[in-house]
Amino acid sequence: MTGIIGWGAYIPHYRIKAEEIAKAQGQDADTIKSGLRIEEKSVPGIDEDSATIAVEAAKNALKRANILPTEIGAIYLGSESHPYAVKPTGTIVAQAIGMSNNYTTADLEFACKAGTAALQIIYAMVKSDMIRYGLAGGIDTAQAAPGDPLEYTAAAGGAVFILGRENIVAEIKDTVSFTSDTPDFWRRAYQKYPSHGGAFTGEPAYFKHIINATELLLKKVNKKPTDYTYAIFHQPNGKFPVRVAKKLGFNNEQILPGLLVPKIGNTYSGSSILGLAAVLDIAKPGDTILVTSYGSGAGSDSFDIEVTDQILRIRNKSQSVQDYIDNIKYIDYATYLKYTKK
Repeated sequence: MTGIIGWGAYIPHYRIKAEEIAKAQGQDADTIKSGLRIEEKSVPGIDEDSATIAVEAAKNALKRANILPTEIGAIYLGSESHPYAVKPTGTIVAQAIGMSNNYTTADLEFACKAGTAALQIIYAMVKSDMIRYGLAGGIDTAQAAPGDPLEYTAAAGGAVFILGRENIVAEIKDTVSFTSDTPDFWRRAYQKYPSHGGAFTGEPAYFKHIINATELLLKKVNKKPTDYTYAIFHQPNGKFPVRVAKKLGFNNEQILPGLLVPKIGNTYSGSSILGLAAVLDIAKPGDTILVTSYGSGAGSDSFDIEVTDQILRIRNKSQSVQDYIDNIKYIDYATYLKYTKK
């Protein structure tokens, strides 16, 4: 058995309402909210970035894992907003949480699925006995140009998982990926904000990859949608994950516990794995979880996970995702521009 022995999340407490952005863009707030199914989003504080978010999430994961940080042999963090273009985020986080110098690290970038790519790498390293424990995470302070539709959803936050082969709270039973060269979203070097293909980001990108990855996993593990207690899909807005779940045969009861985007926005590399963290906060022994991420460019990673009775022992040792969602300080558009350095 190889799987999660601890998990942690962090979401900044600053929020901006969709109405505030709509007013600045000269658009109708009700149309935006119904179209994107989003009410508000998280905003990083002026002194917060992907490294500080990862540190807070990692500290929370360590509280649950109940291991020494010096026992962690690898740290892989996925983000498309690493603080440095040339300088790893992993070393900053490792130093901050007290890891030894005997570890390997690399920063990952694959749009919104870099966090699940990190999870796959650490899973393989632990499963192969290359390391005893490893830390994987996905965090972002997502960028969006003023006036771009992305401004309604591009948010801040992330989740971190510590994997091992002892005292597992959620076993990763299998994982698959589906990948292609699909240019639906990109940001060139030296460009501050990303560009996107508008409607092209839907059918040939998001839906194609999530459906294919999920169906590959279901076939590999010989399961059907009704075999899962929960299902989590990447959440670029509130509409896409509900629609793709329906296409695949999952119902609202399976997806709503992990559907966070209406309240916090799209945390990019943290999106699907924050949904997983929220589900682990409430899951019971024996529950089964399907997670499928999506990253533009494009690819999806899909996971088959089963919760063990160990989860009851550690669940309340750290703050839950809901605790962070409920901790809110609203800001206006001018403050939002200042905090996001626009």
